[in-house]
Amino acid sequence: MRQRFLAPRDLALLSVLLLVAVLGLWLLRRENAVSLGPQQVVQTTNPKAGVHTRLENEVEAWKIKRTLEMVREMGTPWIVEYFPWAFSEPRKGSFRFDHADLVVDHANRQGLTVIARLGLVPEWARPRESISTYLDPEHYDDFAAYAAAFADHFSGRVRHIIIWNEPNLSLEWGYRPPDPQAYSELLCRSAEAIRQVAPDVVILGGALAPTTGDPEGDLGIGDLEFLEGMYGAGAGPCFDALAAHAYGLTFPPDDPPDPEVINFRRVELLRQVMVRNGDGDKPIYITESGWNDHPRWTRAVRPAQRIRYTLQAYDMAREWPWLQVLAMWAFRYPWPEHNVRDYYTFVTPDFQPKPIYLELQKALLSGASPTVSR
Repeated sequence: MRQRFLAPRDLALLSVLLLVAVLGLWLLRRENAVSLGPQQVVQTTNPKAGVHTRLENEVEAWKIKRTLEMVREMGTPWIVEYFPWAFSEPRKGSFRFDHADLVVDHANRQGLTVIARLGLVPEWARPRESISTYLDPEHYDDFAAYAAAFADHFSGRVRHIIIWNEPNLSLEWGYRPPDPQAYSELLCRSAEAIRQVAPDVVILGGALAPTTGDPEGDLGIGDLEFLEGMYGAGAGPCFDALAAHAYGLTFPPDDPPDPEVINFRRVELLRQVMVRNGDGDKPIYITESGWNDHPRWTRAVRPAQRIRYTLQAYDMAREWPWLQVLAMWAFRYPWPEHNVRDYYTFVTPDFQPKPIYLELQKALLSGASPTVSR
């Protein structure tokens, strides 16, 4: 059989094409490389103030940096950020934290404290055609291994980790009936794995959705009932603090707590559950909260009300000794969502500050002193 070889001219052309490809890749990486800049310290009057940043889909480094600069400039020293499991472990045992490193390093350089929310199941860890929140018990140890790898990789840079998100909702539990015992098993396995490699990390359990549930419990279980179920399943020793979501809907922040009502002060009822179960010394972190000012949504408020309610909620947070953080949803999205979610934000995708940003900045920076919440 005759062997074919490339002609010298073809070899030269191929070499040029390879060189161009390598140069293009180098230029692309260089273009996306953004200096961290000097170390910053957040100036604020409220060391408990935070926001949920949602940078997991932001690919340009300068936009990540600018987002976090604006968070600092608003006077909020805490951020909650989502770090999807599927992004960091696309193949079992193969971890990639490039994008997560980018977010965490820029956040730390801005003087912000990162609360990492972990979730989103990779395809290899769930059945075909299942939703990305589906995780069966056979893969609990895989998730725990990811959580431990994350904690180990970010040792000294991330000191707070949330295990899962809103497990009391069917949507967030793989379209299955929520199960506090199953979630507690996942939480405890993850906590054990994290503590072996990063014993100083604060493990946040729950991140419960504020809901009264449905009668059958197929779509969701009330957050109060679910938390009781966690304690009944022995989850108490497996979390250092409770993550909670506290949306105000149309109610002002000082509306009294009521088991049948979803409002901002519903978090006080979660606190009562913790006290009844001997966990009164543990803090609560509100990792999602806020009001929406969509002009036509029935659960929204007017823009001026949203500003007033948010300022009042931050003030209330300072008076609650058991509350560590109040993080508002959501600081900015990489692109318009074209739905009511856009009306939770503080900054537009092209970095234009909304009136609520400017008013919060004015309040949080008035007479502010440096704070380091880490």
